Parts: sequence; structure tokens; C-alpha cells
Amino acid sequence: MDPIDRKIVAALQEDATLSHADLAERVGASSASCWRRIKALEAAGILAGTVRLVDPEKVGRGVNVLCNIRMRSHAQEARRAFEQFVDGRPEIVECFSMSGEWDYLMRVVVADVADYNRFLMMTLLGHPSVAGAASHFALSMTKFTTALPV
Repeated sequence: MDPIDRKIVAALQEDATLSHADLAERVGASSASCWRRIKALEAAGILAGTVRLVDPEKVGRGVNVLCNIRMRSHAQEARRAFEQFVDGRPEIVECFSMSGEWDYLMRVVVADVADYNRFLMMTLLGHPSVAGAASHFALSMTKFTTALPV
């Protein structure tokens, strides 16, 4: 990536709705050049899908819970089954396989504590691969960004 590509990526992370003309003006390139560069960045896998960010509170998902998971087994099939389970649960918005004491760290978005309790007790802890969980409720969000430094 050259400096113009970096400017394009930074600008699109800030506002993916920019027209090619507005983007070109911002980064100091022609509109046609920006279009070609965007296509090349997409082909290289640097730029992926375009999304719109949603305010969680305005859609009734204002509670963030960070949940550590300990697995019963580290066998490949158990991990695969758990990861398929995670993929199918819309309230789990992020999940990381971790090193250290816990096997996974998830961010779960729910309406309220009772909603999380139902998810935890009736769904998550009922999964055959899960040995235990520790939940941490976020009191507030001091920073949230999807933009990566480029």
C-alpha cells in the first residue's frame, strides 16, 4: 500500500458512503484513480464489505457483556461445534480464541441483565462444549471504533 492507498483506506473507514469524487478530493487523486485503487484494495482483501453502524441502545441492545468461556475439551471437534454455535447466535457480536486461563472471550449484546441471564443459563451453559463462563458487565464504553490505524 502506498500513501494514497492508506489515505483511501483511512477515509473509507471514516465514511464508506463517500462518492469517488469526494474521496478523490480528500486524498488528492483523480476519481478514476480512486475507483481503480478501491477495486485493487478489494481484490487484495484489504477492503471488505461495507456496513452501516447501528446505535445499540436505539435497537434495544444497550448492555455489553464480556464473557470468558472455558471449554470441557480442546479436541478439534468440540472447538468446531462451539464455533458453529457462536456463529449462529446473533447476540454474540465478537468472539476470540484466547491464550491463557480462558479459552474464548466473547462480547455479547443484550437488552438487559435478565436477557443475558436467559442467554447464559438456558443457552450458553447448556452447550455440551462449555465447562464454565465468567461474565463482566460493561458499565460504559469509553472508546469504540472499527477503524484500524493505517
